[in-house]
Amino acid sequence: MRPSIGPASPMFCSDLFLTDAFLIKGNVEHKYTRLSKLLDEHRKTFLRIRDCTLIDLGSRDQIHTPLLHMNVDEVLVAHEFLDEAGDNTMADLAKEPDLDKVRIFYTGNLNVELAGYIRPGAYEISDSASRRFFVMRDPELRGFNHREDDDLRRLTDLSYAIVNKERLSYVYDFN
Repeated sequence: MRPSIGPASPMFCSDLFLTDAFLIKGNVEHKYTRLSKLLDEHRKTFLRIRDCTLIDLGSRDQIHTPLLHMNVDEVLVAHEFLDEAGDNTMADLAKEPDLDKVRIFYTGNLNVELAGYIRPGAYEISDSASRRFFVMRDPELRGFNHREDDDLRRLTDLSYAIVNKERLSYVYDFN
């Protein structure tokens, strides 16, 4: 493994993003609400991420930077590392009795499959509850080799994932 570029000190990260090329860890600047809502409401092309680490999915090289401007359209999957216990959005999702089981696929530079539970039809453009992103509960990530990397392994053990519906290639809806 090649040495990291930038400071070697560990940084606290609250936000995680998976793109075709990188796993990005950091803190979204000026976050005023939950990440899922912020991604839906964000109208600029780039999202500013502070104290950022980019992990190249091919080489596993790491780049550390104090500020990254990330194109929101590049996001496949996102996650926010915060306590969900008092979160109304997550509580509402947990109460929904009729969540649908789906398998979704991204194809391109990174072929990924996610299986989990979503609101019925959340992947459709007509879904009025969200715009570009929707939340999947209990996601199982497949087709992704974390190669024993602790940061990449985190992706296989998330309680929920924020999914970019505009980047989806295929959806298998079990309902």
